[in-house]
Amino acid sequence: MKVRWMGAAVLLALYANNSWAFNIDDVARQAKALAGKSFEAPKSNLPSQFREMKFADYQQIQFNHDKAYWGKLRTPFKLEFYHQGMYFDTPVQINEVTANAVREIKYSPDYFNFGNVKHDADAVKNLGFAGFKVLYPLNSKGKDDEIASFLGASYFRVIGAGQVYGLSARGLAIDTALPSGEEFPRFKEFWIERPKPQDKQLVIYALLDSPRAAGAYRFVLRPGQASTVDVQSKVYLRDNVGKLGIAPLTSMFLFGQNQPSNVNNFRPALHDSDGLSIHSGNGEWIWRPLNNPRHLAVSTYTIESPKGFGLLQRGRDFSNYQDLDDRYDLRPSGWVEPLGDWGKGRVELVEIPTADETNDNIVAFWTPETLPEPGKEMNFKYRLHFSRDENQLHSDDTAWVKNTLRSAGDVKQSNLVRQPDGTVAFTIDFVGKDMSKMAENSQVAPQVSVGKNADVVEQSVRYNPVTKGWRLVLRLRVKDNKQPTEMRAALVSGDKTLTETWSYQLPANE
Repeated sequence: MKVRWMGAAVLLALYANNSWAFNIDDVARQAKALAGKSFEAPKSNLPSQFREMKFADYQQIQFNHDKAYWGKLRTPFKLEFYHQGMYFDTPVQINEVTANAVREIKYSPDYFNFGNVKHDADAVKNLGFAGFKVLYPLNSKGKDDEIASFLGASYFRVIGAGQVYGLSARGLAIDTALPSGEEFPRFKEFWIERPKPQDKQLVIYALLDSPRAAGAYRFVLRPGQASTVDVQSKVYLRDNVGKLGIAPLTSMFLFGQNQPSNVNNFRPALHDSDGLSIHSGNGEWIWRPLNNPRHLAVSTYTIESPKGFGLLQRGRDFSNYQDLDDRYDLRPSGWVEPLGDWGKGRVELVEIPTADETNDNIVAFWTPETLPEPGKEMNFKYRLHFSRDENQLHSDDTAWVKNTLRSAGDVKQSNLVRQPDGTVAFTIDFVGKDMSKMAENSQVAPQVSVGKNADVVEQSVRYNPVTKGWRLVLRLRVKDNKQPTEMRAALVSGDKTLTETWSYQLPANE
C-alpha cells in the first residue's frame, strides 16, 4: 500500500484507533511549507507536438467513457480526466482518499482516445492529467451528466439541473487589473474522497501555489436543481500583494440590452452574465449591469460584512439570445454566500474590452481591507450557488431590475415625430413579488443621483402593466464622452425603499 506524506506505521496505528481521517489541515501543512520557501515554477513536460497544437486538435483527445474512475463502484459519482495539451502544459497530480489511505491516480494514455492527433506512444506514456471532471446523474436516473470541471490555473465550473457551462469560479485572484500584471495561482494537486453509494456530495481538496501565495482548499460539491459548493480556504502569502481577490468569479459579456452590438447580429444579447449583484452588510441590494468597455474599467463597492455577491444571468427567456447552439439562457448565475463575518473590504468588478465571446472579460471578487503578514494564515469560508432562479435571492419586499434598456434620448415634437436631443436614455424596469400587488395608482417616486460628468434631463416613473412593476425613464446629458459617467437609482414610496439600487457606469468613448 502506498501512503503519501505519513509513515505507514503511524497511519495504520491511527487507523486502528479510528482516529485517522484526511482533512484540510493535511493540505494546509503543505501549503504553509510552500509559502515558507521560494516559489518553484512548474516545468512543462509536454513534447512540442502537444504544446503547439490548436484548440480543435486538443478537443479531439477525449477520455474513454468506459474507463471512468469509480465506474465499477456502486456510487453516483464518477471521474474523468483531461489530457495535457496546449497551454495545459504541466501535469496536475490527482489522488484518491479512501477510509484508510491516500493513493495517487496514475496517468495512463489508455484512458484516452487521441482521435486524429498524431503522436508518438513513447512521448505520451510519461505525461499526466491536466485536470478532471465530475459526472453525476443530475437530469435523469441512469444517465451520467458532467456537473463540474477543474481545468487550468485555479479555475473550476459547476452546473445544476438543466444548465450548461457558462461562468467560472476560481480559487484565488492576485493583482487583477493592476499595471504590474495579474498573477494566476494554480491548483497543483488534488485529493478526492471516494464517495459511498448513498452519498449526495463529493469532497475535493486542492493545493494551490503561485509566486506570492500558497493555499489549501476544501470543496464540498452538492449537485441539484441549483448546485452548491461549500468552500473552505486557508491561504498563506509568500510576499506582499497589491490586491488579493477572494472567491473570484470570471464571466463574459460581449453585448446586451444596455449595450447593443455595434454590428448586425441576430442575437439581441451575447453574455454569460449580465450584471453584478451585491447584498451588503447593511441590507442594501445593488445591481450593476455589465459593460464591454473600450478601456479597462474597475468599479469598487466598499462594504462591511457582505451577505453575498455574484455575477448573475437575469435574462432567462430564450428570446433574449436566440442562440440554439450556445444556449446563453441556460447558463448559471454564480452567487457567493460568505459563511461567517468577512469584516471590512470591498467587492471589485473588473471589465476588460473584448472583440468576441471567446474571452472571459469580466471578473468579480472580494478583497479584504487589510492583509496579514506573509506566512500568516487567512481563513475564508463561503458557499457558491449555481442557479437559474436569480429572483429567489431577494426577499419578497425588495423589487429587482428586470431590464436595463439603453437608447439615444429623444423628445416628441408637436407633430408627434421623435427628435433626438443629444441625451442618453435608460429605461429600467423594476419587478418584485410585493411590488406586483401594489395598486397601479400607488405613489412611487425615483431617487436618482449622477456623477459630475452628467446632468439629469428627465427622471419619470410609470406603472408597467406587462411586468406588473414600475418603469423608470432616465435621460442624461453627458458633459465629456471621454470620461465614464456614474449613476444610481432606486424607487421609493414615502419613506420606504421599494427596490434594489441600480448602479451603472456609462463607459467612456461610447
